[in-house]
Amino acid sequence: MPVTSQLFRGFPRAKLWGSSLFPCQRQLPCCPTSHRPTSSQLHPIWPTAMPVRGYRRSPDLHSYNLTPPQVNSILKANEYSFKVPEFDGKNVSSVMGFDSNQLPANAPIEDRRSAATCLQTRGMLLGVFDGHAGCACAQALSERLFYYVAMSLMPHETLCELEAAVEAGRPLSPILQWHKHPNDYFTREAQTMYFNSLRTYWQELIDLSSPGESLGPREALLSAFKRLDSDLSLEAQVGDANSFLHYWVLRVAFSGATACVAHIDGSDLYVANTGDGRAVLGVQEEDGSFSAHTLSNDHNAQNENEVARIQGEHPPSEKKTVVRQDRLLGLLMPFRAFGDVKFKWSIDLQRGVLESGPDQLHDNEHTKFIPPNYHTPPYLTAEPEITHHRLRPQDRFLVLGTDGLWETLHRQEVVRIVGEYLTGVHQRQPLTVGGYHVTLGQMQGLLAERKARASLAFQDQNAATHLIRHAVGNNEFGAVDHETLSKMLSLPEELARMYRDDITIIITQFNPHVVGHQGTWT
Repeated sequence: MPVTSQLFRGFPRAKLWGSSLFPCQRQLPCCPTSHRPTSSQLHPIWPTAMPVRGYRRSPDLHSYNLTPPQVNSILKANEYSFKVPEFDGKNVSSVMGFDSNQLPANAPIEDRRSAATCLQTRGMLLGVFDGHAGCACAQALSERLFYYVAMSLMPHETLCELEAAVEAGRPLSPILQWHKHPNDYFTREAQTMYFNSLRTYWQELIDLSSPGESLGPREALLSAFKRLDSDLSLEAQVGDANSFLHYWVLRVAFSGATACVAHIDGSDLYVANTGDGRAVLGVQEEDGSFSAHTLSNDHNAQNENEVARIQGEHPPSEKKTVVRQDRLLGLLMPFRAFGDVKFKWSIDLQRGVLESGPDQLHDNEHTKFIPPNYHTPPYLTAEPEITHHRLRPQDRFLVLGTDGLWETLHRQEVVRIVGEYLTGVHQRQPLTVGGYHVTLGQMQGLLAERKARASLAFQDQNAATHLIRHAVGNNEFGAVDHETLSKMLSLPEELARMYRDDITIIITQFNPHVVGHQGTWT
């Protein structure tokens, strides 16, 4: 969190009760030093430079009236679109392209996003990362996780060629083609350390495999998630001779982040989820309407299986304390996350690492804090839950979103809004007023507003922007209202987080002429 140790307290929507150990700096980026890459830039293997959902909002105070152009400027500041290139006038990919966008509530935003095409294997990777207790962990995931997935997918021979090239000092072929917005940063100082950790991982993959072998997508995603989280922990324990870099790896490890990642290769869609991000498939029915199919489970107190899992991993004496007030140890909302070593390391390890850390830590009271009832760590895991879906022609798009989206809109409303946007067909629903008493004149006004909205409904050139407009600007009747948008977007940063969370969205559109004709769930 960005400001003081008081920020989480009294905010029921904060992911983590208590103060942030390493609050992000006031200006972006939160990284030590950052570089802005070009969109769809081809990098070498590693860059050399680089709970109740639907809450009532009434932000009547401390906001200002914004004009429609000002609203659009804010909503579109972080939007990004990518269209898969055609060959001989045809798109042979199952993915037509994607739209993404972010809207901050925290200052700076703690969410991150990533999208990349795998060049040495096949498929496209897309992910949203929701940070808490600072943005450092989410930032690290956005830079590193896809490399770990790509390495996990490589066959034994390709990994050997890669290692031979490094040994000989030869240039390395690009592994990923990144699709980045200019505001998507990566850290410069940590690149050598990141590369060394990644190289150790692929060396171990070589040792554990034989010629002709490679991991399948499910095993690759599982291995990549678990190994990166292990590396985040190890890097913080080992530290670095450079005190600034040492401080950075501690920031990464002591903050936390959830991750929701999709890997799409032909008609095979895999979703790996750790935390409370969500992946929802938009399916077009025969009558033209859209239905929502969720491809991930939230890892929080609303998931009875998750509560049972955590309680089963600890002694019966901790059954009443391991989950309290719908939070892990009464503090953390997501039950799975990267980083967050405060919930994974032993007390002795935490104290030892912090005592030997850089001077910036010594005056931070939070470094002395140990979660209550902390008896049998680890209490937290980054292991993802993985879902496989075989795409069908009626599967039109996939929405990846951090929980800031799903707290404001129901999944069925999300796919309806996106489906109508992509098809240009507005499915008129009976006008409802949610139990409000309205006069005939007011009803006539609402109908007139809806008619006017239909002509403006598709003013956005980006589906994610269009969805954020609804998520933030819907009034009590479910309609986008300029006054509501203006108030929500003009709130001072110290108040914005009280009304909503950061929102990050990636909407991937599928090519119905390419995807398979039969679907299975596993």
